[in-house]
Amino acid sequence: MKREMLYFGSFNPIHKGHIALAEYVLDRGLCDEVALVVSPRSPYKEAGELAPELDRFEMAEIACRNSKHPERIKPSVVEFLLPKPSYTIDTLRYLQKNFGSEMDFSILMGGDQIAGLSGWKEYEKVLEYPIYVYPRRGQATVGFEGRITVLGDAPLQDFAATDIRACIARGEDVSAMLDPEVFEYIRKKGLWSPATRIAELTARIAARPGDVELLLERGRLHYRMGEWGPALNDFNAVLRTDAAHVEAQQFAQMVQEILEFRYKDIYNP
Repeated sequence: MKREMLYFGSFNPIHKGHIALAEYVLDRGLCDEVALVVSPRSPYKEAGELAPELDRFEMAEIACRNSKHPERIKPSVVEFLLPKPSYTIDTLRYLQKNFGSEMDFSILMGGDQIAGLSGWKEYEKVLEYPIYVYPRRGQATVGFEGRITVLGDAPLQDFAATDIRACIARGEDVSAMLDPEVFEYIRKKGLWSPATRIAELTARIAARPGDVELLLERGRLHYRMGEWGPALNDFNAVLRTDAAHVEAQQFAQMVQEILEFRYKDIYNP
């Protein structure tokens, strides 16, 4: 019977920390294979946070192929076949029904997920499977003692996918956190780039013209990219809706000062 460890996640994007953990559980002999189960949409995440599911799967394929164990670490599309949003217990039932005669399943998850595990759909049924938990740096893994196995010596990373997306949106270098081919894939596709996010926000603002949060986020991105006119337009649009909005006031003032400095000959002929 093959021992299959299921590593669920949005992998948005997959990074070196994900692969290091998959390699670690194999090197420790905790399983025969690791399946990175790419979730189309988690019930606990906003759909807007996610890159297209096939992009995330293709990046996972690249990272697994370049791992130490390319024949034993592979991404799985199983949750693409199931109703959305994806619930772990439903996936486990599907796998057990279709592959249970060939495989013994276990689960790999982060310590931060344990705190909310009791809110998962039929979590007691999930706990019937062996669960291996890797700690998050600086966070205690608390709950379900005796029912989970904490991997105290698992490799820890000082970054998460959230950090990578934020760095990309700010135009910062993330190459140290990603497989080189994954990094190139993201660059070519423009995933999570400021320009891509601005386009998404523009479409949402067209449907909700007075949404302060959307306008503010787009204004911040224009500001980071040095697009002073569009940034000022967005901050002023926020202030027309909420004249006392402190952050919009501060940004609008900074943009005005930049424009006055750069174009002082126009302002002071």
